[in-house]
Amino acid sequence: MNGLRVIPAWRHGQERLYVCLTDGRNVAWYDRETARVNLLSEERREDVLVALGPFLTGPVTVGPPPVPTPAELARLTLHPDDDLAPNRPGEALLTDLDRDPGPAHRLRPDPRRRALAAEQAVGAALDQLEGGGWHTLHSVALPGGDRIHHLVIGPAGLFCVHALYARKQRVLVADPTVTVGRREPRPLLRRIRADTDRASHALTAEVHAVLAVVGPARLDTPAPPREVRVLLDTDLVGLARLGGVLKPADVEALHAMARDRHTWLRV
Repeated sequence: MNGLRVIPAWRHGQERLYVCLTDGRNVAWYDRETARVNLLSEERREDVLVALGPFLTGPVTVGPPPVPTPAELARLTLHPDDDLAPNRPGEALLTDLDRDPGPAHRLRPDPRRRALAAEQAVGAALDQLEGGGWHTLHSVALPGGDRIHHLVIGPAGLFCVHALYARKQRVLVADPTVTVGRREPRPLLRRIRADTDRASHALTAEVHAVLAVVGPARLDTPAPPREVRVLLDTDLVGLARLGGVLKPADVEALHAMARDRHTWLRV
């Protein structure tokens, strides 16, 4: 026995296997996606490889951890209060409901809870893209009280995704209005385009608008709306199949910029 333990952990949706001493200190970690064993101590190379042996399924690269990129260094310097990456889907709604849950008995369901269910469903779908070179930020606050439900950054570009609850209801998209069930039409597409334009300004990059409709009985779009993709929440994983336009370094740099709360204060 070499006194090393292998402990699995998850970071940003990806599994890492940490190799630790008996006192808990790390001496190495193995990234499955990159097939790389990162050594903190070259003297432990053979012991680390023996400990990881049962978990290695093919050739691996072994060496010291790579030098952090400028984007990674920028992320590491963020104060926790300024980092948007830990936001949960519907973070703003969760906070609002925690502060004011509303009366225990209501004649009608609280619309905030329906909106939260939609953002959580869309967030779960988008989080499936993690690990394939994609990052998702949830509940990005904008000045004036507006909010981007989800911002997705990956090889196919940047997408501003608005979640719409429509469980078992008919949805009619007639640019610029969206009608859910028997409710009055709302010019929702104007808001989505405005939020997307603000995201493009903040990040100085092209951002595409997406309306994600959650659980409708029927979705009608007589004509494709201008500059807005309309998708079911179950179809969002298809974004990964779009053509690649961003290099990995560009994705990481944009994600580092977008996760900083200060980036959004000027829009």
